[in-house]
Amino acid sequence: MYVWIIPAVIVLFVLVTLVRTVRIIPQARAAVVERLGRYSRTLTPGLALVVPFVDRIRPLIDLREQVVSFPPQPVITEDNLVVSIDSVIYFQVTDPKSVTYEIANYIQAIEQLTVTTLRNVIGGMALEKTLTSRDDINSQLRSVLDEATGKWGIRVNRVELKAIDPPASIQDSMEKQMRADREKRATILQAEGQKQSAILTAEGEKTAAILRAEGQRESVILQAEGQAKAINTVFRAIHEGKPDPQLLAYQYLQMLPQIAQGDANKVWIIPSEFQHAIGQIGDKLGGALGTGDAKKTPEGES
Repeated sequence: MYVWIIPAVIVLFVLVTLVRTVRIIPQARAAVVERLGRYSRTLTPGLALVVPFVDRIRPLIDLREQVVSFPPQPVITEDNLVVSIDSVIYFQVTDPKSVTYEIANYIQAIEQLTVTTLRNVIGGMALEKTLTSRDDINSQLRSVLDEATGKWGIRVNRVELKAIDPPASIQDSMEKQMRADREKRATILQAEGQKQSAILTAEGEKTAAILRAEGQRESVILQAEGQAKAINTVFRAIHEGKPDPQLLAYQYLQMLPQIAQGDANKVWIIPSEFQHAIGQIGDKLGGALGTGDAKKTPEGES
């Protein structure tokens, strides 16, 4: 029986030795090897051979970018107001040796460094500036953290503030102020709209009045030109016809009924030439009538 136990122990020892000799490091991982308690080398992803029972491999280190969210921290602003700030850190291990031997707990170290840096940055800002300067705060935090964690073999890629929560009383005051500002802007916009509407209406009425005046002017000009052409045509026709005073007097007598139609036409002015012409017409009419009577008298006598 002892003959079988000894070979089995030897085989088991060989297997254990082989397992402890051959190590496979996953991708995006790194392993620190210590030989007899001292740093020996850093194993990169892939197959690696170590000296069993002499070399010791520490826990694998993740080389991917990591995200750590820290709980809300109370911070006092420059105007002595306490705000609660949540922060998120994006970092990556760049040197496995340094992150293993330079710092005991790098997550806790980053958290404490973030809190102290955040209090220093926010302590120099008023509340309103704190609420509107997230990019500036993130930049300052990242600069300080990256400089401090560089010797630990860690690179801080980004720092983000998830939330900045002022006290409830301050939030209520801010809401009232924002509501008042919105109402003020709405009133101003409404007044500006009414002003623009009044201006546009006045400009429209002005333009319409100008167009109406121009239209009336053109109409009067065209009427005057038409009347002038009509008078010129009539005058030219009369001048070419060479009328005598009796014809003009006869035309005047025809126009008398139209002149007499008006209620205010009480006085008529008759030119002297027309009076002379009318007299001649009357003499002719009287002579014609007299001749007719003379012709009838002898017949009556006979």
